[in-house]
Amino acid sequence: MGRGAMTLAVKRWIAGLLAVSAAYVGVWAAAFPVSFYNDFPGPRKNWVSILGPYSEHLVRDVGALYLALLVLSVWAWRRPTADAMRVTGGAWLIFNSIHFLWHMLHLEMFETIDKIGNAVSLGGVLVLSILLLLPVRRLPVKDAVASSEHG
Repeated sequence: MGRGAMTLAVKRWIAGLLAVSAAYVGVWAAAFPVSFYNDFPGPRKNWVSILGPYSEHLVRDVGALYLALLVLSVWAWRRPTADAMRVTGGAWLIFNSIHFLWHMLHLEMFETIDKIGNAVSLGGVLVLSILLLLPVRRLPVKDAVASSEHG
């Protein structure tokens, strides 16, 4: 495999990180939409409310989208195959690329620290999505056996 190839173990960690991200946003937005609108990404922040009027429907839909990505990410984490990682990476990439682009084109209302926070957090999950699409590097047989004995 080429230089960009990653092991399934590394991809499994990436799927787990994406699952945590999806759980954080998804549960909060779906279960507590007003709180999510007023306080995301953390207490006394307003990354959502600064963008326009509150819509319970829209916030809960965002929560549902993230919960769906959570299910997919947990499935890939529990059953790590090259195909599972590609499908999970593809789903996240579609969402994250559009989400990232929109936010990068609409930063004018944010303070500098929040512009940086948006770029770093959204760019980070975008990079993780791309990493899941890289080819899988196969471990040599002796390393694969050792890995299965310890994992």
